Amino acid sequence: MADQVGDRRTSLTSKIRSSHDTMDKKGQQVSLDDVEGLEPSPETYATIMAINKPNPLGPGYIKLYLLAGMIFLCSTMNGFDSSLMGSINALPNYTDYFGLPKNGNASTGIVFAIFQVGQMCGALFVWMTDWYGRTWHIFFGCLGVCIGTIITALSTNLSMFIGGRFLLSFFATCAHTAAPLYLVEISPAAYRGTIAGAYNTFYNVGSILATSSVYACHLHLADKGDLDWRIPLWLQMVCPGLVCLFIKFFPESPRYLIANDQYEKAREIITRYHVNGDSTHPLVALQMKEMLGTVQGVQKATWRDLLDLRVLIETRSSRYRLMLNVAFSWFGQFSGNNIISYYLPLMLDGIGITDTNTKLILNIVYSVIGWVFSVAGARLHDIVGRRKMLLCSTLGMIICLSLVAAGAAGKVEYGNSAAATMSIVFIFVFGAIFATGYTPMQPIYPAEVVSNKMRAKAMGTFKLTAGAAGFLNTFVGPIALSSIGYWFYVFFAFWDTFEMAFMYFFFVETKGMTLEELDAIFEAKNPRKASIEAKKLQMRIIKERVTEDAKI
Repeated sequence: MADQVGDRRTSLTSKIRSSHDTMDKKGQQVSLDDVEGLEPSPETYATIMAINKPNPLGPGYIKLYLLAGMIFLCSTMNGFDSSLMGSINALPNYTDYFGLPKNGNASTGIVFAIFQVGQMCGALFVWMTDWYGRTWHIFFGCLGVCIGTIITALSTNLSMFIGGRFLLSFFATCAHTAAPLYLVEISPAAYRGTIAGAYNTFYNVGSILATSSVYACHLHLADKGDLDWRIPLWLQMVCPGLVCLFIKFFPESPRYLIANDQYEKAREIITRYHVNGDSTHPLVALQMKEMLGTVQGVQKATWRDLLDLRVLIETRSSRYRLMLNVAFSWFGQFSGNNIISYYLPLMLDGIGITDTNTKLILNIVYSVIGWVFSVAGARLHDIVGRRKMLLCSTLGMIICLSLVAAGAAGKVEYGNSAAATMSIVFIFVFGAIFATGYTPMQPIYPAEVVSNKMRAKAMGTFKLTAGAAGFLNTFVGPIALSSIGYWFYVFFAFWDTFEMAFMYFFFVETKGMTLEELDAIFEAKNPRKASIEAKKLQMRIIKERVTEDAKI
């Protein structure tokens, strides 16, 4: 196999070098003929990118960024809800209206956890993105969120409020499961981590909007009855409302179009958004060849596919892919992060910070820190790579959780105020590290590691798993915090250690490879090792090209 890879690389690079003799450095290109006889592979893609890399600031890419920016608004829904509920849970008007205790109990847990129940139910319908398309699923999801928001904002009792949150969560899942799937499929491989990874950073934008609105409303409307918590609830429909207005003006996923025999439309999208309109660019032919190869012999999805999950487990490679999908889905929700984001006000109570406005300000600061670091992390995943980023961030989280536990223990056991301060500091450091390594990849890595025919159903398993982990966190969280206190952080420190070991031995590197090129990686006997070797070979090709250019 190594000889075949070398032969393919030699064939392509020899054509490049021969063309170099007759063209100046600036005008050198690879032609379509150069890739026609080559099998798609990470080495072929890397060689083309080294010679004829499309301009990431060209008109096609600018359009792609604007398109992605609108899709990012789908991500604000989860962040808005988590911070909204964490913030209004600290408002006396809200807890008094629904008769909830200030320190949290089973009813508090149900109000939070019903969102995860809705997520798990909504995940059962993600397969429909293969039936009528990614953009329609996003549209219906955002429309449903608007309806759920109206119900919660008009709630007159706790049952109505919980019912509205279930509907909101159900439809939000439709939107923000289809949205990252859409971005992963429409983004070019070289920038997939940055473009698609930036999607989940808007979780923090939603958090900032929610916490800021609750703070402002409480500051100015606390004496106006229930307006200080109802107005923020109404604001929850702003972002999904905007997506509803514009989403059907966007193109469909090229991979969905290929699966539905709309080849020319798919080619037009690849040409427009990946190579700035240059239809002769070799990446167009290469990617079309890769995508067409994945749909041969695959039937179109119908409603009968709802319960047919065999595609997830039919081969060894698909089972390995599913394992990574499920594992990271769980890790992304069960690493100590949800406990901090949902119950930060209660944690602040435990170390002596009881002023409501102070809690809300700290919630805003936590969200801002998360956004800044997650944006940086989205870019770093395309520079450093998925494996290194996840391993290093998990190690940092283990250290932070250990120090948070130590600080909380110092406050509880010895009344040490300095220890309490240290605990809060490392809660924020934990948030920054998690945002850098995990936040950009939470919905993206589970979508990257599965094949095109698995992706829609695998995003369903992603949401089911994440919902189960989130439900466990949010329902058990307040009970565990009140029962075992700082030992809860100790538990997560040990759990994150297990996560780090699992990632080291099983996670594959996906940086810089098209979704179709990953098929060969997962067919290897050891996919993790194969992905690392392919990445090294890509880097060597790029390095050789840079060296050649330096000699000219």
